[in-house]
Amino acid sequence: MRETPKNPLLRLQWVNRAALLRLTILAIILSILMSWGWFTMIRMPGESFRGQLPPLTQKEVALRNALRRDLQKLAGKIGQRNYLTYKSLTAAADFLKTTLATAGYQVQQQAYTVENQTYYNLEVEIPGTDRADEIVIIGGHYDSVAGSPGANDNGTGAVATLELARLFAGKKPARTLRFVEFVNEEPPFFWTGNMGSLVYAKRCKERKEKVVAMLSLETMGYYSDKIGSQNYPAPLSAFYPLQGNFIGFIGNIASGGLVREVIASFRRHTQFPSEGAALPGFVTGVGWSDHWSFWEQGYPGLMITDTAPFRYPFYHTEEDTPDKVDYDRFARVVAGVERAIADLSGLSQPEQ
Repeated sequence: MRETPKNPLLRLQWVNRAALLRLTILAIILSILMSWGWFTMIRMPGESFRGQLPPLTQKEVALRNALRRDLQKLAGKIGQRNYLTYKSLTAAADFLKTTLATAGYQVQQQAYTVENQTYYNLEVEIPGTDRADEIVIIGGHYDSVAGSPGANDNGTGAVATLELARLFAGKKPARTLRFVEFVNEEPPFFWTGNMGSLVYAKRCKERKEKVVAMLSLETMGYYSDKIGSQNYPAPLSAFYPLQGNFIGFIGNIASGGLVREVIASFRRHTQFPSEGAALPGFVTGVGWSDHWSFWEQGYPGLMITDTAPFRYPFYHTEEDTPDKVDYDRFARVVAGVERAIADLSGLSQPEQ
C-alpha cells in the first residue's frame, strides 16, 4: 500500500488527488445510474404525437357515441356504486353483464363474499388460436368511491373495457383475450385481499395460467391543454409535459418491456399525445389500480390512464360526473388502445 507523504505540502497534494479521484469515480457511477434510469424507466420507443388532432373517423364517432351512452347509464343513471350502495353496485354489474351478453359473449361471474354481501368480477374470453395458452387481460373496475358517481374514476375504464370487448367480438386472435370488469377497487378494499382484481389474479395463479399482459384501464377521460394542468410526484415533472392532454402508459420496472411494447404500438397507429414510464412500484401513484394485483402474483401489467389525481380536479368527489369527460379525446384513446391490443394479441390491424 502506498504510504502518505510526510512532507505537509506533498501530503496536501496527495489528499487532493485522492479526493479528486474519488469524486471522478462517483461522477462516473452517477452518470451510469442516470443513463440506466433514463433508458430503463423514462425513454420510450417512438415519439408522442404533437400538433392538431385529425378529425374523428366515422368509426371513432360511433365509438364516442357508444362510450357516452354507456357512461351516462353507469355514472349518470346508476350513479354511486360500491359496498355502501350495494343495490346500485348490483345494477351496474347487471348492466355490464347484459351488454356483454348482447355482444355475443357468455359472461362468467367470479363471486366472492365479504361481510354477507356477494360481489362479482365479470369475465368474457376470446380463445386464442396458435398461442391460446398466452393470455392478455384487459380490465377496469366498475365500482366508484363512496360519495361519488365515479364517471371518470372509473366509469371511463369500465365502459372502455365494455366497448373494446364489443370491438373484438368474433375476432380470432393468436393469443387468448379476456375482458374483465373488476369490482371493489376503491377503499376499503384497495390493496387488500378483498380487492376484486386481486381475487381474480390469485385465481389465475392458482390455475397456473400464463398471463403475458394485463392492461388496466383507469380514469381515462379528462384532458386539458392548459399549461400547469398536469402534475406529477417528484421528480417526474422534470421529464414530462405540464399540459394534461396526453394518455399515460405506466408500469413497474418488471413490466417495462410490456410498457414499451404497448406504447410503441399506440404511437405507430394513433395520432394522440402519449407518455410512458416504467417506474419503481413505490413511486406515488404507480400502483394505484388493478394492474397492482397482477404484479402481486408475478404477472406483467400496466395502467392506461389520464393520471387521475395528478390532473383531474374532480377526483373522488361528488362532481365526478359524465359531463366532465372529453368524449372526443376519450374515443381517440380507446380506438388507439384497440390497435395496441390487436398487435399484442396477434391480430391484423382493425379498420380505422
